Amino acid sequence: MNGPSIHLGVAPELRLFVAAERRHGVSTVVTDGSSTLGHVVQSLGIPLTEVGRLLVDGRPVLVSHVPSAGESVEVGPRPRPQSVPGAPLRFLLDVHLGTLARRLRLLGVDAAYESEDAGDAELARLSAAERRVMLSRDRGLLRRSALWAGAYVYSDRPVDQLRDVLGRFAPALAPWTRCTACNGVLAAADKDDASVRAALQQGTARTYDVFARCTACGKVYWRGAHHRHLAEIVAEAVREFGDGTAA
Repeated sequence: MNGPSIHLGVAPELRLFVAAERRHGVSTVVTDGSSTLGHVVQSLGIPLTEVGRLLVDGRPVLVSHVPSAGESVEVGPRPRPQSVPGAPLRFLLDVHLGTLARRLRLLGVDAAYESEDAGDAELARLSAAERRVMLSRDRGLLRRSALWAGAYVYSDRPVDQLRDVLGRFAPALAPWTRCTACNGVLAAADKDDASVRAALQQGTARTYDVFARCTACGKVYWRGAHHRHLAEIVAEAVREFGDGTAA
């Protein structure tokens, strides 16, 4: 860019997105004189999905504001919890966030996920078509204008990823109501039902009495060997983020 210079400061929460020389205090940014502030901010590496309040000389402006020479710009983070108006709160996760998707489903949160890489263009299209918040660690994907809504997942550790998403969006929690395999809704199932028995080994049928089955894919669930670990994940999430009621 070769035009008016502005003075830009980035909130600490967003500094990981910008070059090292812009992570401390205010830096000078040369604009082209016609691009919007939103375009300028994204050109520095910050997805607009992560940007909250924009201040120019202390007054709030929209991303459509065109900066003028000498303006002082402050880029703030999204507020938490973040409201997502316009549709029920639902998520779409990219191929790298399978564990997070399963943990969200464990808590009853609507989380669509495909194990195959659909590509950025298709994910953006799905986000818009189904009005789902795109969750990703891919900054390029989150900068796609076709997205309906999106959010950067700040950690690469599933336990921290879950806390990040729950803390940011405060979804209603309804543990044990979704299929962790396909995101379908679970319903109580009778172990004497032929389709349930067909999915069980003989020892499982003798040992357990309470079963659930996915109404979409038919997978059968019971409190097996991994239940204690899953119950700990649920208990911690409910203790910190809610008891199943909407925030």
